[in-house]
Amino acid sequence: MSDRFVSLTDLVLSYGSTVAVPNLNLDIHEGELIALLGPSGCGKTTTMRAIAGLLTPTSGSIEIDGRDVTRTPANKRGIGLVFQSYALFPHLSAFENVAFGLRLQKLPDAQVRAKTEAGMATVGLTGFESRKPAEMSGGQQQRLALARSLVMQPKVLLLDEPLSNLDARLRLEMRNELQRVQRDTGVTMVFVTHDQSEALALADRIVLMNDGKIEQLGTARELYAAPETAFAADFMGFENIFHVEGGHLVNGSARLPLGFTTDAPVLAWRPSGVSVGAGPYSGKVRSSSFAGGHREYVLDSPLGEIKADASIETAEVPIGQSIAFDLPQDTARRLMA
Repeated sequence: MSDRFVSLTDLVLSYGSTVAVPNLNLDIHEGELIALLGPSGCGKTTTMRAIAGLLTPTSGSIEIDGRDVTRTPANKRGIGLVFQSYALFPHLSAFENVAFGLRLQKLPDAQVRAKTEAGMATVGLTGFESRKPAEMSGGQQQRLALARSLVMQPKVLLLDEPLSNLDARLRLEMRNELQRVQRDTGVTMVFVTHDQSEALALADRIVLMNDGKIEQLGTARELYAAPETAFAADFMGFENIFHVEGGHLVNGSARLPLGFTTDAPVLAWRPSGVSVGAGPYSGKVRSSSFAGGHREYVLDSPLGEIKADASIETAEVPIGQSIAFDLPQDTARRLMA
């Protein structure tokens, strides 16, 4: 696996006078499945568009497989692109949708057929060759768009919010399908998403972006278990984040004595890390929701809003009543200021 198969160096990306990505440096490994993750407007799609050749950088460089492609047209980069909308040709059969790019290359018919059939088999669409896109489910259309890109044997396959148009069941099915296709083909994949659970489930590494910059880069386990900043912690599910001042947790003007000593400037707890039913603090139940394996509470406390998960084995506390809780040291995440 090469450490610099795709290399973005000092990349500045702008729309007119508005700088969307101020200075990005990122190396993507060959054969890696990497996620560009972050909220709307963080620069992830802009970065993907630059790799694809759909946006010319203001400055900096883009290399793919050792070749500088910064000013190379999109169709000369060896890039495959699967759009959020799939961008399938509605009047063409599934076979002809996949074969379209191969026919533009003026390949012999026998070669087009062989490559197209192999591509459709790779994504599990053998037998669907004669169907039009409108006759296929959302998951099948997603696979068709994937096959259309894969038959061109791209160096890098870019996917823009690839699962956002699917329902929950199909989304899970296509996660598994993308992993299988990437593993079977070995293609380098970069996918854009705002869904942290999707990135955690799919990616070898995650690039968490914030205001056009890389907030944190690491494996799914690293980002989930060890976020480094308040932004990263919040995005990865640590919903209770507080500054620490003079032995107190601070939230605006609200203060609460901390039950242990720390030199961390910021502490965070996941809802599952908040102990409910016993502890030195008390909060009034604002909302209570059944979430399958646990119950989700929102508490009004002297520190402000606290989100906590409780076992469904424990008795439900009605809305409006008070409940004791604790913010344990062993479930706290220390963060940079």
